[in-house]
Amino acid sequence: MQFDMMIIGGGPAGVSAALRARELGATVALIERGQMGGTCTNDGCVPTRVLAKTARLVRDARQFQTYGLLAEPPQLDFTRVLARVRQVVTQIHEKKQVIDHLAQAGVTVFADVGTAHFVDPHTLALADGTTLQAKNFIICAGGHARRLEFPGSEHTLTHSDVWSLPALPRSVVVVGGAATGCQLASILSDFGVEVWLLDTAARILPAEDELVSQTMTRRFQLQGIRVIPGIEAIKAIVPDAKFGLRLHYTQHGEERNIPIASVIMAVGWVGNAEQLNLAAAQVETERSYIKVNDALQTSAPHIYAAGDITGRMMLVQTGSQDAHVAAENAILGVAQQRRSEIVPHGGFTDPEYGSVGLTEQQARDLSDCIVAEVPYTDLDRAVVDGRTEGFCKLIVDRETHQILGGHVVGEQAVEVVQLLAAGIAAGLRVEQLADLELAYPTFTAIVGSAARQIVRELNLQPAVHGWRGLRPIRILPEEEEIQDAA
Repeated sequence: MQFDMMIIGGGPAGVSAALRARELGATVALIERGQMGGTCTNDGCVPTRVLAKTARLVRDARQFQTYGLLAEPPQLDFTRVLARVRQVVTQIHEKKQVIDHLAQAGVTVFADVGTAHFVDPHTLALADGTTLQAKNFIICAGGHARRLEFPGSEHTLTHSDVWSLPALPRSVVVVGGAATGCQLASILSDFGVEVWLLDTAARILPAEDELVSQTMTRRFQLQGIRVIPGIEAIKAIVPDAKFGLRLHYTQHGEERNIPIASVIMAVGWVGNAEQLNLAAAQVETERSYIKVNDALQTSAPHIYAAGDITGRMMLVQTGSQDAHVAAENAILGVAQQRRSEIVPHGGFTDPEYGSVGLTEQQARDLSDCIVAEVPYTDLDRAVVDGRTEGFCKLIVDRETHQILGGHVVGEQAVEVVQLLAAGIAAGLRVEQLADLELAYPTFTAIVGSAARQIVRELNLQPAVHGWRGLRPIRILPEEEEIQDAA
């Protein structure tokens, strides 16, 4: 069978690429080795968010008495939690009806066909021996959790194994302090599991603004999570008669160990390039990822790649956008370049964190900027809801007043940061952001507070801007010195 365009992978990137290619008039086939929906729906974002919702309900129950509700603390039934995970995943599939939508658009779908591989630059072979040909290809094959090799590594799990656990472990070491590791550590801690969080980096969430990392570390420690950054290596995992396992690692040149029931590795994401036989298509790879240029074109001019397989920012929203660009460039001719600069993202931890744009350090390296940090304790909605942990940091170019970045830790942080992303995308100046009439009382209102703080420092408006500008009166350090001297 011959097609104008063949898409490899049925996740968000692959589906988006197929639909866009059909809109542009191409005949399109989509190949998916397993279930449609990709990692996010089946094994990542969706099921993890169900766990995060359960953890949230556990935390809410701790506030019952504060708000006049008399009830027994809830007991966690992990088997039923996993049943809910499966139910929600099924509901998402039924809601999206991906195969039906693709078929209605005229896309030929080959789903659950096993691993496919290139025979030559224009031919793909399915697991049953069927061969398909296409003029152009977009590879959206996704990725999977990285596993490390060391003595006893066979005892480790990844996030994918959580969905089949027969019961919650009494204790767990999560190795890896980026987004996945932090979410798992936070959720399991809320479930009552004793948690250690280890990372070779000097701090957890090393790609985020440093204040985000510091605040999340402090909050995790207050929850009882043992955060251990800066380890050198995992040396071994050995059976332990009393605890189940014992994890040995090195830090500061010393070998240390933790008696533990379970170990979950969250140490990166590997592209699914190995079984595609990309050499036959003359497609170059680097480590486990397909090398692409800014037009998302591979070393083979007729083959493009999008999503996790490129090893760039591996998020649903970026994968879908990359897919549109790849499809348009492949069919219409290379014209667009893809650079992900405005990508709101975050983690469903306790508390949540969300970020967009530049970190403070990145901004200071590029321009003269002004920074506002507003604590959640200043936010009326946070006081009402009893969720006062966190902050909003806003970073603005001092000369142009353009928003360079925003970082939020606290209740609904992932939602709040969307407003900052919209502001950056729209090219809003900070004074325009400050003048937005945001609903009261909401968590999003903290963005306005941060904007007005910068506007005051730039002498662009009066010191107090009505009711919404009232904040706690604080004594500055220099004022404290004056008072002490008096």
